[in-house]
Amino acid sequence: MREFKIAEPRTMDELAALLAESEEPVAMMAGGTDLIDELKSGVATAGLVVDLRTVAGLAGITPEKDGLRVGVMTRVVELAEDAVVARDYPSLKEAALSLATPQLRNVGTVGGNLCQRPRCWYYRDPQVVCRKKGGFNCFAFQGRNKYHAIFGGSGCFIVCPSDLAPALISLGAKATIGTAKGDKVVALEQFYAPPEVDVTRENVLAKGQFLKDVRVPAPKAGQRAAYVKLKERGTWDFALVSAAVAGVVNDGAFAEIAVVMGGVAPTPWRLRKAEDALRGKPVSEALVRQAADAALKDASPMRENGFKADLVFAALKEAVMAAAA
Repeated sequence: MREFKIAEPRTMDELAALLAESEEPVAMMAGGTDLIDELKSGVATAGLVVDLRTVAGLAGITPEKDGLRVGVMTRVVELAEDAVVARDYPSLKEAALSLATPQLRNVGTVGGNLCQRPRCWYYRDPQVVCRKKGGFNCFAFQGRNKYHAIFGGSGCFIVCPSDLAPALISLGAKATIGTAKGDKVVALEQFYAPPEVDVTRENVLAKGQFLKDVRVPAPKAGQRAAYVKLKERGTWDFALVSAAVAGVVNDGAFAEIAVVMGGVAPTPWRLRKAEDALRGKPVSEALVRQAADAALKDASPMRENGFKADLVFAALKEAVMAAAA
C-alpha cells in the first residue's frame, strides 16, 4: 500500500472546499469495505483519503412531505431496518437485505454501495492495465467474461455491482451532488456514467464534487414494487442478475411501470422496451416473456455469459409477479 494522507472534515462546507482545493488524487472513504481493499492491492491510488465519517449531516433517514431523504453515510443496516422504508418502499428494504452479510451491512453505507467500483477481475488485478485503468483493451471481451455485461458494454464490459441502485432508480430517486458552489440534483439514473462517457469512472462526480444524499419520492396511490436478486451461491454474493420493478397497478395491469436490472450492464440498466410491453396489459407469464424478449433484442452476450439472458427473464418474471400481486 502506498503512503497517503487522511483528512477528517467536520462539515459539508469543509468537505467541498477540501475536494475543490486538493492538488493530490483524492479518494473518499465511507464505510471503507471496498476502498481499503483497492488501496491495499494498489488498484486504487490516492495522495489524500477523505474520511466521510466525520462529516456532520451526511447520515440519516428523514421522512419529508414529498418523500424520503437518505444520507449517503446511512448504514445499509439502518435502511434495512427502518419502519418507513419497510412500509412505503418494500423493494428498497429487500435490496438492502440482499446486500452482503449482516456484519458488512452494519459497516457499509448507502453511498458506498451506490459508488462501489466494479468487481471485474481484470480491473481488480493490479498487474492488468485494462481500459478502465488507462490501457487500450477490455480483456473481458475475448477473455473470461462469465460475470460481465450483456447490455451497453461499449468497449468496457464491467457490470454495476450496486444492489441499492436498481431499486432506487425504479422508485424514481434523485441524487444530490454537493459542490463548493452549492448543491445540484440529478435523477439517480443519470448519476451513472456509461463507458462511452468516461471509461475510467462509473459516475458523473467531477473534481470537487461528492454525493450528498438520495431522495425517494412519496409513493403514489396503488404503487407496488419488488426487488429480486439472482446469485450464484446461496450465501451472500454479488448479483448475477437483479431486477427492480416499481409502478402503479390498476385492475391487474401496470398503468405506470419502471424496470431496472442490475448485473447486466456497466450502469443500472433500464428495460424500457420491457416497460412498454408490460404497460396497460393484464400481467401474465406470457406477457412477461414477451417483455423480456423485446428487451433482450438489445443484448449482446459474449462467449461465457449468454446464460444471463435466461436470468433476465427469470428475474423479471419474479419481480413483475411479486409487484403485481
